[in-house]
Amino acid sequence: MAETSNPLGARSQVAWRDGKRYLWLLGLVLPAFPFAAWGLATLTGQGFFWWLLPPVVFGLIPMLDLLIGKDSDNPPDSVLAWLESDRYYRWCTYLFLPLQYAGLVLACRLWSQGDLSVADRAGLTLTVGIVAGFGINTAHELGHKKEGLERLLARIALAQTCYGHFYIEHNRGHHVRVATPEDPASSRFGQSFWRFLPRSVHGSARSAWHLEKQRLGRLGKSPYTPHNDVLGAWAMSAVLFAALIAVFGVDVLPYLVVQAVIGFCLLEVVNYLEHYGLLRQRTASGRYERCTPQHSWNSDDIASNVFLYHLQRHSDHHANPTRRYQALRHFEESPQLPTGYAGMILLAVVPPLWRRVMDPRLLAHYDGDLTRANVHPRTGSGLFTRRGSRT
Repeated sequence: MAETSNPLGARSQVAWRDGKRYLWLLGLVLPAFPFAAWGLATLTGQGFFWWLLPPVVFGLIPMLDLLIGKDSDNPPDSVLAWLESDRYYRWCTYLFLPLQYAGLVLACRLWSQGDLSVADRAGLTLTVGIVAGFGINTAHELGHKKEGLERLLARIALAQTCYGHFYIEHNRGHHVRVATPEDPASSRFGQSFWRFLPRSVHGSARSAWHLEKQRLGRLGKSPYTPHNDVLGAWAMSAVLFAALIAVFGVDVLPYLVVQAVIGFCLLEVVNYLEHYGLLRQRTASGRYERCTPQHSWNSDDIASNVFLYHLQRHSDHHANPTRRYQALRHFEESPQLPTGYAGMILLAVVPPLWRRVMDPRLLAHYDGDLTRANVHPRTGSGLFTRRGSRT
């Protein structure tokens, strides 16, 4: 129960409780999986346990989304300030990082010892990579905040995947250009994930560099300076990898590279599904309209939301980027995904399944008028012809 003050100064009781308050601690289960896999594999001698996290993330969580269903409860406006000031929620994200890095160090030790089979090493690498991907989501939550500590923690979380430039591009690029053709992280109607992936990876890095070059240029500085946040982020990753190689040997380098790729690919597949085909229209002035709840795909499936710190309430995040995850709200007018992100990722990596599920939803959202959608230019003419929506 939260206490709030009304304009007359009287104290009032607001009968609202966060039904997911203690469920947020489940987010700390995932970064503990390298330890769980190691312990279970050692105790039982079964190599399957090195592969345990993928079926949990892409099997158990989607199943729980379907079984448990949705929670579209919104905190009332009167409790938002109190809810965001509760530091318990911050510690649910802060504690992710020591577990994330402890798991990485354990993995390096195991990779360097040579006791694991090729299959076991592959399973461990995939597990660490998935944890790194969820670490990017934690960095996303922390990186939007105003406190210096949280922004530093965001950069540290991103170092494992060599994706520190995401901090710059996401905050200053994606949030400005979201749901427009100019945004590399907004996927287009008719564009498969596998076509989107290289565009987003390359485009985001290039955009981050351009944004920093512009910022430093306004200060009269060269981009080749320690003050360049992109170079600083990449240097942090280089120092991390160099330190791990110095301690555990150069043999760990291939595994570090692979887990980093897995981690940022997990981020990019989430980017793919968050704004698929959605487009902000241009106003009479030629500028894009303001981003609204109509420009993000949302989901209120509980299981995925708990593990992703309400990332699926994406419309409110774009409307209020600094709002903390526990206070994000559901919008009825937002286009809704058929299930949580975990299940949608499985569809995204199989383009025919993705199109069968998502293309009709996008068409319905725009009342069959594809001229209002963000259509992939390479397939646009064919799509218009088949759908008969060009006038």
